[in-house]
Amino acid sequence: MDAQGRGRAGNVDPADQWVLNPNTGEYELRLTPSAPQPTVPGPRRPAAPVAPAPSRRRGAAPDGPPPGRRGRRPVQKKPKRAKKALLWTGGTMAFLLVGLSGAAYLYYEHLNGNIESVPDDGAGTGGFSKDRAINVLLIGTDKRTGSGNDGYGDSGSAGHADTTLVLHVSKDRTNATVLSIPRDLITDIPDCPTTQEDGSTEVIPGETDVRFNTSLGQQERTPSCTMRAVTALTGLEMDHFMVADFNAVKTLTTAVDGVEVCLAKDIDDPDSKLNLPKGEHTLAGEEALAFVRTRHSVGFGGDLSRIELQQQFLSSLMRKLKSNDTLTSPNKMLKLAEAATKALTVDSEIDTIRKLADLGGELSKFETKNLTFATVPVIDNPTEKVKATVVLQEPQATQLFSMIQEDVSLTEVKAQKKKEKAAVAARLKGTKSAASEVRVRILNGGAAAGSAQAQLVYLQNDEGVLKSENAGNADTALKKTTLEYAPEQADQARRLAAIMGLSGSAMKPGESVANSQGLPAMTLTLGKDFKGAGVSLTTPTTVPDEVQKSTADKVECAK
Repeated sequence: MDAQGRGRAGNVDPADQWVLNPNTGEYELRLTPSAPQPTVPGPRRPAAPVAPAPSRRRGAAPDGPPPGRRGRRPVQKKPKRAKKALLWTGGTMAFLLVGLSGAAYLYYEHLNGNIESVPDDGAGTGGFSKDRAINVLLIGTDKRTGSGNDGYGDSGSAGHADTTLVLHVSKDRTNATVLSIPRDLITDIPDCPTTQEDGSTEVIPGETDVRFNTSLGQQERTPSCTMRAVTALTGLEMDHFMVADFNAVKTLTTAVDGVEVCLAKDIDDPDSKLNLPKGEHTLAGEEALAFVRTRHSVGFGGDLSRIELQQQFLSSLMRKLKSNDTLTSPNKMLKLAEAATKALTVDSEIDTIRKLADLGGELSKFETKNLTFATVPVIDNPTEKVKATVVLQEPQATQLFSMIQEDVSLTEVKAQKKKEKAAVAARLKGTKSAASEVRVRILNGGAAAGSAQAQLVYLQNDEGVLKSENAGNADTALKKTTLEYAPEQADQARRLAAIMGLSGSAMKPGESVANSQGLPAMTLTLGKDFKGAGVSLTTPTTVPDEVQKSTADKVECAK
C-alpha cells in the first residue's frame, strides 16, 4: 500500500482492517458500516444484514478447512505491509468473485448489502446471455441527493435521465459501442407498467413528442420506463440498467485516484463551478463532477457539446480502469468495489456481487481501441423558433440503429467501407441505366403509414429517380420489401436495387405495370422490413458521416 492510499475511505487503510483473532490464530476482516445509498424512483431491495463471524475455541476441531485452504495457519505476527498487499491481491479480490467463507464471506455480504436495486418491470430481457450480444442501459440522473450536491441547479429535481448511454457489447466480445442519447431529443415515451412499494403494478401513461429525459422521474417514472423508451427509439432490447447520480461520479473518480483530462483552452463555467487552465489535469471528486456537467464553456455551449466532453471523460476513465496501475493495485480495486456498489442502482436481475461480477467479466473482454463512442445523429427541432430541442436526423439515425441491432462493429471502418463499395459495385455490374431512367410505382405493403410517400420524396429529391410515383396501398401485406420487374427492365431494377440496398432475394422477375402515364413501370412494394426513407434494406456496414464518434484509446482535448 502506498502512502497515498492512506487517509481515504474514512481514513482507514483496507489492509489495516485485517485483525488477528487470538481465539483462532487467524486474521479476520473487521468492517465499519457503509454509508447510505442515494435513492432513485422505485421500491428498493433491503440491504442484506452482515452476519457475525462464527467463533471457534482455540484448538477445537473445525468442521472442515475453508475452501482453497489446506489447513489452519499457525499463530504468527501481524504481516508486514508488503505481505499485506500480497494477501489482498491473492485472496480478497478472489473472494469478491466467488464469496468464500469466514472473513471473506463477511466482506462479500457487506458488498451485497451496499447494492440497491429496483425492478425492471419486464422492460428488459431478464438477463444477459454469454452466447449473444449484450445491451446495458447506463443512466446518469440529475438528482441532487448526497453531501454537497444541493447547490447544483434544481435541488427539488425528481431525477431525470440527464445522461443516457446504451452500452452494446458484440456477440463475440471483440468490440463495443457506447451510444449517447441527447436528453433534449423529442421522442415518444411508451406506457410503463411500474411496480409499486406494496407490490402492485401501476401503468404510467406514455406521452408523445416530449423530451427524452422525462422518461425518468417525470410522473414517478422509474428506470424501467427509460428502458422502454430506449427500445422504442432504437429497436434495441435492453438486458439490464444501471443508474448513477452526482455522488457516483465523485466516488468512482476518487477510487481510481483521479481521471486524466485534456483541455484545448481555458474553462471558466460559473454554472458547473469548473475553472481550469488549458492543458492536462487529473480530476477526482468535486472537480470531476464539475467537468462532466460543464457545457457553456465548451463547443457550442449546448448539451451536444457536453455529450462530447462526457465521452472524452469516459474514454479516459476506461483507460484508467484497464491500466496496470489500477488492475495491480489491491487498494484501488477494493476502493472501486466499495464505491461502485454504493454508487450504482441496478435492476433486480443483477443485484448481487456474483451476478455483477459475471456481467462485468463479459463487458471487459474488448480492448479500448475497439470501444466506440457515438451520438444519435440529430438536428435542431424545425418547429421551434428558439432552438431548445432536437429531433432525429434521418436516415442516418435509423442506419446507425440498424448497425447496432445487427451487431456491426463501428471500429472496422476501413475494411467495411471497402466491403460496402465492393457490394455496390457488384450490384451495379453491367448496369447502364441512369437513375433518371428508372420508372417505378411504389406501394405500401405493410410498412408504417406514410412510408410510400416518404420513399417517393427521397427517391426523387435525393437520388434523381424522377419517374417514380406513389401508387397507394398494396392489396396484401408483405414481410419483406420486393421489387417486381419485367425482363426488359432488369437493368433499371439493378439500378434501383443499388440505390435502396435491396438484396437479391428482394428482386422478383415478373411483369411490368402501367404507370399513371400509361408507360411500363416496375412495382416496388414496401414490406414490414422497410425501416424508413433512404435506409438501406441490407444492414449498413459503414457509419454515416453525420454520426459523431470516437474510440476510447485516443486522447482528445476538450475544445
